[in-house]
Amino acid sequence: MTAIRRWAPLVVALLATGALIVTAPADDQRAGSAVARALDGRQLRIMAPAAPGGGWDQTSREMQAALRDLAGRSEVYNVAGAGGTIGLSQFVRLNGDPSQLMTTGLIMIGAVETNDSPHSLAETVPLARLTTDYQVVVAAANSPLKDMKAAADAMRADLPAVSISGGSAGGVEQILAGLMAKAVGADPAKVSYVAHSGGGEALTTLLSGRSTLGISGVSEVMPQIKAGQVRALAVSSPDRLPALPGVPTLRESGLDVELQNWRGVVAPKGITPEQERALEQLLLDMTRTDEWRRALADRGWGDATLAGPEFEEFVKSEQSRVAQILKEIGLGRS
Repeated sequence: MTAIRRWAPLVVALLATGALIVTAPADDQRAGSAVARALDGRQLRIMAPAAPGGGWDQTSREMQAALRDLAGRSEVYNVAGAGGTIGLSQFVRLNGDPSQLMTTGLIMIGAVETNDSPHSLAETVPLARLTTDYQVVVAAANSPLKDMKAAADAMRADLPAVSISGGSAGGVEQILAGLMAKAVGADPAKVSYVAHSGGGEALTTLLSGRSTLGISGVSEVMPQIKAGQVRALAVSSPDRLPALPGVPTLRESGLDVELQNWRGVVAPKGITPEQERALEQLLLDMTRTDEWRRALADRGWGDATLAGPEFEEFVKSEQSRVAQILKEIGLGRS
């Protein structure tokens, strides 16, 4: 104790002059320096390959907020169209640039198939899967379809007459529409699906009366559900969701369908193994921040963190799985 008292005035003086340097923990220093070396003075840029307001845009902007203390300022920009394949075609040209990231997911894998895209996620470096998100089937508040059973009956009676609005062609919303049609015994290829580049546009179509039903990620349409603009009929999850406890699952409504969306992050091809590891670790560190945990809770997203070789294998398996589903419902490549 006497020694502490003797040195205390010197410590105070050093702090006052800025001469005393307090070092960060070794692990934090190594992680920070690895990211700094990977970025080499460049600002991180995150592409949301869709219009503002949708799931990819939300994910990108929540990432931006959660990365602020880990990687400094970053930029989010949108490249909309064709289920993310327009953004993908631009992203693959950023070969070797570790400061560029792109949000991706199941929707893009489906769009690559249905749009005959010349590019695929095989031309990127998968870094991490981040979230899962289930879909919700909705109707306008003034719709005569009060529940999913009524909507299913309408689909059985005249499938083309039940138009369904959602995201891009080949995306998770159209896949779900096709699976619903198959579940009621109708031809999935005859679904009257109205594709949009973003969730906001799809909602406008529904509210204007130009579609009978809408399909969207829960986080995208929750504000309109809470405002009473739309009625949630069913969710695509195996069990009821905490965010919508009063809304039955599709299975509860008599349709043997379950579908889960996921979102993740990729980097351009051509980055070094060291840069890849640094970016993966950066994203893993991000998922542990309070900011990101709050985003998961606020958006109703599931934590689906997966990185490294395991995520790369997951992406490959999803490409095969989605191609098979699309073929079964009449949307895949011939």
